[in-house]
Amino acid sequence: MIDWMICTVIGVGFFGAVWGRPAESLAQTFIVPAVFAAENILLIGTAGFTIGHRLLGIRVVRLQGASVGPLLASLRTLLLVLVVPALIWDLDTRGLHDKLAGTVLQRI
Repeated sequence: MIDWMICTVIGVGFFGAVWGRPAESLAQTFIVPAVFAAENILLIGTAGFTIGHRLLGIRVVRLQGASVGPLLASLRTLLLVLVVPALIWDLDTRGLHDKLAGTVLQRI
């Protein structure tokens, strides 16, 4: 939620996304999700956490504990942006997007 709010501010402030009214074009509809995806791929792929993750003291790692890297970060983000995998989780509260990407959230 923290990351989505940050990406919304960026989308509205820099790219003219519409806040509180219908989008004027199809491109405006996808600005915030695109900024969210870019943030996730860039930050998780390099640092292992997004701004929201860092504020909450968590990071994304592979199951073996290694860093995620850009390829798995891209897969995880694609699944996350589709929303449905993030709404499905197991008994360990691990989302389907994490299970399919072979990643897990870990406390820092």
